[in-house]
Amino acid sequence: MSNLFDISQFDLSAKEEIVHSLISHRLVRIERIISHGQISNEWYDQQEDEWVVLLQGNATLIFEEEQQEISMEKGSYLFIPAHKKHKVTFTSKQPPCIWLAIYLNKE
Repeated sequence: MSNLFDISQFDLSAKEEIVHSLISHRLVRIERIISHGQISNEWYDQQEDEWVVLLQGNATLIFEEEQQEISMEKGSYLFIPAHKKHKVTFTSKQPPCIWLAIYLNKE
């Protein structure tokens, strides 16, 4: 059995976020994302709706239209509609952020 909080097998000294696909279906994709200090340089403009929950750590996001930062902590979640441009402006290193992201395809 796998555990969402077991990140011991991942190299947290890498510069990139770690994206681990948990399930992929034609209408839904679920990923565990591990961030440890990474931020977004470009605006995300996704094709799918996204529901994301921060399971561990602290993070800050900003949406292009609102230009207001949203602070997230353990247990915080957001729904991000497709094409709503956003950036991640902060992720904690200790503890690293563990995200559960659910992407919904529109078919």
